[in-house]
Amino acid sequence: MAWIETVLKTYPPIAVFIALAFGYWFGKFNYRGLGLGAVTSTLIAAVAIGQLNIPISPMVGSFFFLLFLFAVGYGVGPQFVRGLAKDGLKQALFAVVVCLLCLGSVWLAARLAGYNAGTAAGLFAGSQTLSASMGLATDSINQLAITVEEKRHLLNEMPVAYAVTYLFGTVGSAIILALLGPKLLRVDLAKECAQYEASMGGMDHNGSGNLAWHPYEIRAFQVGESTAVSGQTVSEIEHLFPHGGVFIERLRRGTQVMAAKGDMVVKTGDVLAITGSRHILIDIIGAHAKEVDDRELLSIPMEGIDIFITSRTVSGKTIAEISKMPEAHGVFLCRITRGLTGEEIPLLPKTVIQRGDVLSVSGRTADTTIAASAWGRVDRPGSVTDVMTLALAITIGCLVGAVTIHIGSIPLTLSTAGGALIAGLITGWLRSIHPTFGYIPTSTVWFMNSVGLNVFIAGVGIASGPTFVAGLENLGAGIFLWGMFATTLPLVLSIFIGKYLFRFHPAILLGACAGARTTTAALGMINEIAHSQVPTLGYTVTYAVGNTLLTIWGMVIILLMT
Repeated sequence: MAWIETVLKTYPPIAVFIALAFGYWFGKFNYRGLGLGAVTSTLIAAVAIGQLNIPISPMVGSFFFLLFLFAVGYGVGPQFVRGLAKDGLKQALFAVVVCLLCLGSVWLAARLAGYNAGTAAGLFAGSQTLSASMGLATDSINQLAITVEEKRHLLNEMPVAYAVTYLFGTVGSAIILALLGPKLLRVDLAKECAQYEASMGGMDHNGSGNLAWHPYEIRAFQVGESTAVSGQTVSEIEHLFPHGGVFIERLRRGTQVMAAKGDMVVKTGDVLAITGSRHILIDIIGAHAKEVDDRELLSIPMEGIDIFITSRTVSGKTIAEISKMPEAHGVFLCRITRGLTGEEIPLLPKTVIQRGDVLSVSGRTADTTIAASAWGRVDRPGSVTDVMTLALAITIGCLVGAVTIHIGSIPLTLSTAGGALIAGLITGWLRSIHPTFGYIPTSTVWFMNSVGLNVFIAGVGIASGPTFVAGLENLGAGIFLWGMFATTLPLVLSIFIGKYLFRFHPAILLGACAGARTTTAALGMINEIAHSQVPTLGYTVTYAVGNTLLTIWGMVIILLMT
């Protein structure tokens, strides 16, 4: 044991890696999406290791924290800018209101309880489940005109308050939004989502309507003498189906197999290879034409690709509108993901596509290639990061953030951390417009986001380890109760504000609340109860705004408490 202690004190980075290992291991355990997570688990492991009084340089954590903040901004940039611009302005304003409620509730709790600035920052980070705010709070505390010992005291109390309040912040948020939320709204969430889907052109409760771009199959049918399509062109036959999504890919005429073209006239005896939904192929086409087993005809090269949307021609348009574009011919939409968290949004005819969305499509290679070139680019995983852009953006952001403006005796600054966040926002937004600019592979963004934050948290935990138990004894059970207050109050108020002031549809209101509070676990429970992905439509813009503001609030709460 003595040898291990000596090694860790001599080589502190080893302690950080041990904390990460145990943190990620314990963090993967959860029940129905709820658990401590890697961040809290890493903090607990780091605090335990910190009992050995290991010296740890704050510079290591600061470096990784800047990478983390840039990655956060990079991921939410497109949704954040669009929300502030026009498309999601209503949701963005709602997120601002919710974030102000979160800040106000923590400030009120801290004032009533008589907590210092460090405890208030930890209370905010834990009750609102935004660990990143502790980084900006740390920067703000270090800039205070107080003694080194006073700064150390504030910094040591921060992780204590965070660790105690985080659990209810996570679990409580999910319970309040997913279980209590529908009762407060007095609605049947599943029914409201079904009705919303129907209004967006989806299936209603009677099974009528349509879902945009159903999963497809390919089958071969022979044109008989009594078949009405004989003598019509390929395009005319495809337009017989009002909702689209039926394509003639190839045809056999005698022994010859040829690609189907729009002006090609179909004759009696031709065998057509048709792609479309199973319902249309079997129930409609199969009722009027003979299905045949033609392996050669059906051996059409197909592929599935992800398209990163950058084009203005599709941004702001509905799925129904896009499906009627010439470049959508032969292309089937399988999934849409949006935002930093890659949340899947519902495939409904009136669902609006936005820049930065990723469309998972399938079809003939020739058709998917045309669609990808017209709408954006193929989102194929790369391995090379544009390090020059990344480093330059962080440098410029930090330099801007380092500027301090004094209003009276109060210093106002974004701090280098805030500057890195804003740099990420701008870079991510620019990339959604110019896909060749500032490329960072998804895996790298994940590493910067997850490992970057957890290295910082590990450093905080190890540094505060020797005083953690004493701090916990000093704060007592009261900090947990005040955490419950700070978690519950803004969420309950946001539900009623969203209903009566912003007049959101109940189907998306709870998703918007979850997004503004950046609680992905709550969104999962909401979608599960709703039996729908519709609540996600309210999540992405509010998440982008909420993630940004709640992070910055870590600095603001220090200013309010000093």
